[in-house]
Amino acid sequence: MSAHDSNPKGKMPVLFVGHGSPMNAIEDTPWSRGWAALGAGLPTPTAILSVSAHWLTPGTLVTAQASPKTIHDFGGFPRALFEVQYPARGDQGLAARVRGLLSAPPSPSSVSPQLDEGWGFDHGTWSVLVHLRPKADVPVIQLSMDARASPAAHYAMGQALRPLRDEGVLIMASGNVTHNLRHAFGVMRAGEPATTPPWASRFDTNLEHALLHRDHARVMGLVDDDDGRMSHPTEEHWLPMLYAAGAGGDDDVSFPVTGFDAGSLSMRSVRFG
Repeated sequence: MSAHDSNPKGKMPVLFVGHGSPMNAIEDTPWSRGWAALGAGLPTPTAILSVSAHWLTPGTLVTAQASPKTIHDFGGFPRALFEVQYPARGDQGLAARVRGLLSAPPSPSSVSPQLDEGWGFDHGTWSVLVHLRPKADVPVIQLSMDARASPAAHYAMGQALRPLRDEGVLIMASGNVTHNLRHAFGVMRAGEPATTPPWASRFDTNLEHALLHRDHARVMGLVDDDDGRMSHPTEEHWLPMLYAAGAGGDDDVSFPVTGFDAGSLSMRSVRFG
């Protein structure tokens, strides 16, 4: 059986992908090449469930349309980026399954998840999948993150989604291990060689160590110190990691993509299993 053959009876891995700039969708970068190599080494899933930093909502929503739209949720980029489409179909059955898992007692959601037909694939999803699954040949749905939920609740929702792995579903969380755009934009405007500040390097290394030691309590608390607050002035790019860790559990951890973009933006990807 090749790496591209479907293996619905096997336990699928869980991914966290540091997606960075949407330009990675159309440029040849170390990150886009890394995602293509990562995808080539994965078994073909029955479907993909994406948890993206770019869908933060009051409550929990899951996309349920048959043909999700490609959302260009940014401005100021070249026209070629706005022309990208990711035409994967949705999966209404999987959306209902996700809703059921997140509604079962004891529910980790603050409210019962709702099916949504207004969203689609934001760039946290499609800018990665154009390299990870370029043929758009398996169904994809997105799960939003409840802006009111605690870190422990986000982690618990990841745990609740674990059964999907035995059903052939690839869970892909998309954010960034460090995400201080004020610092990154300052580096880009300066146009000088970028160096990684100590706070970003320490945070990235501390996460690596916590994951390798399966210390998920430490993972959930990483943003609470000075390095964490510098790495995440807002937490939307961090929260997807909690879903990945919750769904990944005690599985082996590897780091198929590492490095920093614009000095402080960690592009680390994590594979569980």
